[in-house]
Amino acid sequence: MQITVVGGGSWGTAFSCLLRDRGHRVTLACRDAHQVRAIEETGRNPRYLTTANLRGVDAAVIDDAPYDVDVIVLAVPSRAFADVAASLPGTAPVLSLTKGLDPATGQRLSTRVTGRPVAVLSGPNMAEELAEGLPSAAVIASEDRALADELQHAINSIVFRVYVNEDLVGVELCAAAKNVIALAAGGVDGLGLGDNAKASVITRGLVEMARLGEAFGAQPETFSGLAGMGDLIVTCFSGYGRNRRAGDLIARGHSADEAAAEIGQVVEGLTTAPVLRDLSHRAGVELPITEGVCSVLAGEDLQGLLGRLMGRRPTEE
Repeated sequence: MQITVVGGGSWGTAFSCLLRDRGHRVTLACRDAHQVRAIEETGRNPRYLTTANLRGVDAAVIDDAPYDVDVIVLAVPSRAFADVAASLPGTAPVLSLTKGLDPATGQRLSTRVTGRPVAVLSGPNMAEELAEGLPSAAVIASEDRALADELQHAINSIVFRVYVNEDLVGVELCAAAKNVIALAAGGVDGLGLGDNAKASVITRGLVEMARLGEAFGAQPETFSGLAGMGDLIVTCFSGYGRNRRAGDLIARGHSADEAAAEIGQVVEGLTTAPVLRDLSHRAGVELPITEGVCSVLAGEDLQGLLGRLMGRRPTEE
């Protein structure tokens, strides 16, 4: 297949390598000409995953990239997703790798793609490990089953096992919510509260994710699968997890902006948390961990929040 990957960050870089290794002709579309020249001259991305070998991947500035292709892969931040999707020429199907919600509307990102088929890929997929050729698995969700099956066949390999999941709503909500729970898990790390506390936050966070999904008609089994539990676990425990690292730094006294600056890449949970909270309010769903994360981002002391959460009235699980 001929595929254009829009977004020259870590995930776009790693996914381009994965597609190239499957034998596809890949163009990595980046924001600026310097990044493109460096990839063409050195076979390396000068900014992200700098050790990943991009030989065999074409590079182009976004405006000059080919879009009369078999698939366009979007690996851009959630805040830019709608504008990028709206500006795409042609009618090629879109595969979204972005994990978040549209900050302007609170909508799932796939709903911001119009006039063309769309699918979403999600799962426990740390870009750094994929770039090293380490094994992983993912799900592809779409309302167009033929597209999902075609993409599964095109991407699945001995190191990247791909499943099809028909629950597009659940997969997208998992992808957004797990980053917010990872901020809380990182806060547990930063405060040194131990593994029991972290496991408790992750488990109750999964309950929040499933509760929200149920309100929007998602399938319960999605939340115990790769897009739910799988992605949540790796995001909360991996040393590469940006959201976990941001939560850790914030718990140690950094502001959200300082944490994001130190990490040097997009931390989607910081954008998603208030959007997810507002979505839950509209749906009448209680998300105490998400509410707590938003309170801390707004300036509440993390120790005070911990006491408030632990002091809530005991209920049935």
